This record gives sequence, structure tokens and C-alpha cells, in this order.
Amino acid sequence: MDPTNTNIDSNISSSNEGSHFFEGVEKLLEVWFSKKDKKTRNCDLRKIPRAELDALLEIVKCTIISERKNDIIDSYVLSESSMFITKNRFILKTCGTTTPLKCLSHLIGLVETYSGYNDIEDLYYSRKNYKRPELQRMPHRSFNEEAALLDELFPDGAAYCFGSVNRDCWYLYTLNPVLPAEVLRRVSSGGSLSDGQSDTESIESDGSENSDDSGIAAWLESGTRGLTECQDRDHTIEILMTNLDPELMKIFTKECSKTAAEATEKSGIDRIIPGCVIDDYLFDPCGYSMNGILKTGEYMTIHITPEKEFSYVSFESNISHDCYRAVIQRVLDTFRPGKFVVTAFACKGLDGDKTHKEITTYTLGEDYLRRDLQYCQLKNYDLTYALYSKFPS
Repeated sequence: MDPTNTNIDSNISSSNEGSHFFEGVEKLLEVWFSKKDKKTRNCDLRKIPRAELDALLEIVKCTIISERKNDIIDSYVLSESSMFITKNRFILKTCGTTTPLKCLSHLIGLVETYSGYNDIEDLYYSRKNYKRPELQRMPHRSFNEEAALLDELFPDGAAYCFGSVNRDCWYLYTLNPVLPAEVLRRVSSGGSLSDGQSDTESIESDGSENSDDSGIAAWLESGTRGLTECQDRDHTIEILMTNLDPELMKIFTKECSKTAAEATEKSGIDRIIPGCVIDDYLFDPCGYSMNGILKTGEYMTIHITPEKEFSYVSFESNISHDCYRAVIQRVLDTFRPGKFVVTAFACKGLDGDKTHKEITTYTLGEDYLRRDLQYCQLKNYDLTYALYSKFPS
């Protein structure tokens, strides 16, 4: 580790583990694709050939172990976590010392070549702080490095840190185009972009390329595409858990479970979201990954690093916010973490408010104390971040 690096994420490492260490914390990359002319009927990310996906993951330094598919979503269990592909969304979640951001330019090329899309509608890159960041490969040794790489590709990108930067925190990079001053003025003065007319009528009435409204039209086309399609977008919840019960973690070792299916059943993972088609894998000598998909396109994914000194479990799903309380409780009952972070994305407006209230008003009982809570309004989504730990801790 560079001793001159003052980034907080690089200074909270731990070096008192033995020679064996595995970083369970994942790097999560999610990209939504579109087309500049908005004619996307025949576009589909799932047209990218398997051989091209294999080559893409070589850049990331991981491989595909198994796959499951239905009419809406393709699911891949990887040697380091998971990948999901739908018609217009690509999700790559990788742990260890993988390098997902290095594949981004190559991914964009594959999308343009095979899928028919030629535009990025939205992008999210996120992760919890590492336990040992000095073991990561560049550009993933600090969030400053990661954000700098993404800034080179996306001039309207924005980087955030949630939580306590000297303890537990969670980083996010997303696209956040700046609204023109005229849009801000109109919205702040009365909440309308068009003084009674429809947005399209107001924007097209002048026809002059130099008019103020032409700039508004450009922003509406690029910066608010996702808002008009919010009903087609989903919610996402992550629960990132540490300080796990060592006895419980033994289930996810070859010594205790002979197969992945046995570990899934013993732990109760198969009961967290009933009805999922489960694709699970038990690593040798320890470690566990699973993807679960529903016919309706919802997914869940769980990854487990069971070693006592650096135990870590992650849960992610795009189920409806209406299910959050039940699912959060099932996850906690299944893994009994000593500490965990919850992040939840929801479409802006009423859904975002409901999701935030669902989490902030949820009582976890006497076992857990909420240590941190933050709420952020992004371009297309509202985000809630919360940190909990067992009481006292």
C-alpha cells in the first residue's frame, strides 16, 4: 500500500489476519442501456454470445460456473459472485481482487456490436469499504481511483460516500446530469416546465436551435429518460453483513455440507424468497454462492465468505418494497449478523417515500441498534442507507 495515499478507504485496512485472506466485499456494477433514437424493440443485451461474455470476464479475472435462464433474465454464478443480464440491464457483482471497472469499455463495445443499443441510460457502481484494500488490483485500491476512471468515461458522473468514512461506509458512483438554470428556475417558481402546456409543446414551439427551450429539450431527452420509464424499473435492496456466527458459517464448508443444495437447505436460504429457481455452488474447502430467479424477472443473490476472521455475507434482490420487512427479517434470522448495512433504491416519488419509511420505521427488536441512517435523492431513484449492529457493540 502506498503510504502517501490519504484516502480513508486505504487507511482502514487490517493486517493481523494470517497468511490466508479473502475479500468478501463485492464491487457491484449495474448499467442500463438504451438507444439514442429510442427505437429499442429489437434490442436485447442477451444477444451477446457466450464466448464474448467469457472473454469479457477474463478482463475482470473471474469465470462462469453455471447459468440459469428464463424469458426475462439470464443468471450466471461466477467464480467470484454473480452476473445478471436482461433485455436492457447488465449487472456484474464480483468479490475478491476482481477488476470489473476494467471491462466497462469492452462491455460498451460488445453492446453496440451485438445488442442494438448505442447509449447508456444509467449506471451505478457501488461497494462497501474493504477490509484489506491494499490487496486490491488497480483501479480498485481506493474509491478515489475508481471514481477517477469512471469520470474519464462519464463527464456527468457523481461520487458519494454514505456512513462513517473512518469506520463502516458504502460508496456509490452514478450518473447525475446537471439541470440547466432555466429548468431549475421554472421548477422552483411553480413546478412546471411549460406554463400550462405539455413539455413537448413548450419545447418545440420556438424551433430555434439557439432558444433556451432547445437546451431544456436536450436535457429532458438525456437527463430524464429514466424518470418517464420508472414504472418499468425495479427496486433494489442490499443487505451487507459482517461479524457472522462461526457455528452458523460452518454450514458453508465442505466439512459440514457435502453439496451446495445441502447448505442451501440447512441454512434456510431456500425459504428467504419462496418460488425462486435456485442455482447454488459450494466452494472447496469453503465459501458459497447462489442466484435465484423468478419467472417475473425478480432475482436474489447471496454470497458467503465464512472464515471467522473475515466473515462476510451479502444479499441482494429486486423484489418489491412491499416485501422488505418480511425479507429483511428472514435474512437476519438466517445469518444472524453482528453488524449489517442496508441499502435500498426505489423509483423517485411515492415509491421512494414508501421504501424509506419501510426501512426507517422497521423495528428489528432489542437485538439491533441503528447506528446510521441517510436518505439521498438521485436522478432516477431515491436511496436509503442504514447501518445496524447488535446491542451493545
